[in-house]
Amino acid sequence: MVYEASSGNLGIALACLSNILGVKLRVYLPKKTPKETLTLLRVLGAEITHTDFEAIDERMLNLVFTETRRDGAINPNQFINDLNLEAHLEGTAKELLEQIKIIGREPRCIISGIGTSAHISAISNLLKPIYGDKLKIVGVQPLENSLIPGIKRIEHRLKWINSAKVDKIVEIDLKDAIRGCVEIARFEGILVGLSSGAVYEAYKRVKNSFGPGIYILVFPDDIFKYLSIIESVLRSHKQDNLPSCEQGSSPG
Repeated sequence: MVYEASSGNLGIALACLSNILGVKLRVYLPKKTPKETLTLLRVLGAEITHTDFEAIDERMLNLVFTETRRDGAINPNQFINDLNLEAHLEGTAKELLEQIKIIGREPRCIISGIGTSAHISAISNLLKPIYGDKLKIVGVQPLENSLIPGIKRIEHRLKWINSAKVDKIVEIDLKDAIRGCVEIARFEGILVGLSSGAVYEAYKRVKNSFGPGIYILVFPDDIFKYLSIIESVLRSHKQDNLPSCEQGSSPG
């Protein structure tokens, strides 16, 4: 039996793998998990444990660890498992470097959400020594008291954040993250998730301060697991011009 805390993506991935390998999976979810994630986990047959935690924090991880030890289960724990960082070093960061080489121009800035902190740490530690201080790394976290699935605030004791070479941290609230998703959909025809919308909004805020050049935005997710959240916010901000982006007039 495998126990894991997840806000969605890893839980779904583990559920797929557990079915292939014939292993039972229990996923611990924070209180405001999108209903689409719940539906996918049910389709995959994962055992779901709802918690009262607003977000995955140390208390929630301790609960999972305690129940894992009690039941003799396995807890991969993406938030402290160094295989997480290693996978991003060997995969995400190296793949990004290869894509940069194909472009043939040095990047000015890389903007990435802060989740477990593994992928922003891996990217910054591989690329900063190559491109030096000319390359700026921007981390994106939710505004205080704003929940954006997939990203966390650095005070949540993220294991690898102190080893990440981050030049600036930008805070984004949920409404602006959704605005980012809408703009990307209308300008580029790409349906990205909420953390990606937050990354795009951060780009709009820093592009003038860092100057011209190649900006790389890390989009790790798609929109489909967050449609109920997006619909709810759009409905509550009908008079706020939230979705009123003119097609074909990209702000970039």
